[in-house]
Amino acid sequence: MSSAAEETLIVVKPDAVKRGLIGEVLKRFEARGFSVRELRMLTMSKGQAQKFYAVHSEKPFFPELVAFISSGPVVGAVISGRDAVATVRRMVGATKAWEAAAGTVRGDLALGLTDNVIHASDSSDSFAKERAAFFGG
Repeated sequence: MSSAAEETLIVVKPDAVKRGLIGEVLKRFEARGFSVRELRMLTMSKGQAQKFYAVHSEKPFFPELVAFISSGPVVGAVISGRDAVATVRRMVGATKAWEAAAGTVRGDLALGLTDNVIHASDSSDSFAKERAAFFGG
């Protein structure tokens, strides 16, 4: 693994925003030494959500993903630090709340499968596409 600083994207999902967890989620990454480079709150349109989750467009759960992520405000953050993509994914935990380890964001805060608090880019390529979909450009 590289030790160089890199950027990745996290999105605090509507369930977490509604529950008042924005600060808690961001605090975990800052405490781990990551820097917040960009921060934006918005409610995604259906079109933005489809672009954001385009990689899943052929999967049966795509409509549910789009509906959920566009159901209320979300907070996107570009964060920077050492091995950001891999480290953030480990910190986020398994997608299914009941499989996520204690100490991970989802293990401590998520309630289910869709309402799992956070999205995190799974690669540098995904980060580039998702950042453009979220922040424009």
